[in-house]
Amino acid sequence: MQTNVYAQRDALFGFLVTVFLFVKSDIKTTLIPITILSISSAPLCTPDRIFPVVWWIFLHLLQFDASNQILNVEEDAQNKPIRPLPAGRISLRNATILRWGLVPVCWIISVLHGGPVLFSSVALVLFTVLYNELHAHHHWFTKNIVTAIGFASFEVGGTLIAGNGTLVCRDKHGGFCYHYTCPRFQRRGGRQLIGRLTLPIVSPQAARTSILPLLAIWSIALSRMWQLTWAGTILLLCFSVLIGVRFLFLTSRTADQTSFLLYNIWLSVVHMLPGYWRYLQYDPLFSDKGK
Repeated sequence: MQTNVYAQRDALFGFLVTVFLFVKSDIKTTLIPITILSISSAPLCTPDRIFPVVWWIFLHLLQFDASNQILNVEEDAQNKPIRPLPAGRISLRNATILRWGLVPVCWIISVLHGGPVLFSSVALVLFTVLYNELHAHHHWFTKNIVTAIGFASFEVGGTLIAGNGTLVCRDKHGGFCYHYTCPRFQRRGGRQLIGRLTLPIVSPQAARTSILPLLAIWSIALSRMWQLTWAGTILLLCFSVLIGVRFLFLTSRTADQTSFLLYNIWLSVVHMLPGYWRYLQYDPLFSDKGK
């Protein structure tokens, strides 16, 4: 009896580790920044809304990553051998069952939060199919478009849950959904092996050159949109320039990994800006009522 209990405990722990390894690479690129944006942007957000936000984003991220990884085992064996499939932690059949079984789970969880959240969930599932099963990720142009729309769906759903069904943005400045996909140069080997036409493969120098001006433009635009101070704008701009310069001149695999980590820090910071703007509106020193 005790042996069965230990076996069940070990099986549960192994399953949780496998689930974690599916999403590990996207925790810093997706889970953390979108959670930050959802909590920062949502009106009336209270601490008890944080777990539902993280859980909803995590489930949809797991659904996406399972879909992506069952189609790219060869690439992952080259670039990410610790992922569940190349590491042999789960069979392709069971991973496929997990991938499609998560779709109704995501929809059931979403409908509990209302129709608009369900709409975001359906959009995410559809764009996951477009990105993975229909191979939009094989070309850099369609990859960036689908990725941007997918991130917007993540952000809308997370913000709706954080705001308990309410979605409010700055009327005079438009929407809050934004994302710049920084090329992942450190994964070129595996992606070239399976014939992807991502920008770092098709034109690596153009990809590296584009990062600096694009990050600088986004830093300035978002700083102005969310009324960041001039000192804050300069700091954010300098950080973006540092990242761009690193990508341009430091081209080893290790350097690219460090640069990509810095990019994700920048991404998390800019996702905090809606929260900073809300603070300005409700702080009597900065709001119109306090003037």
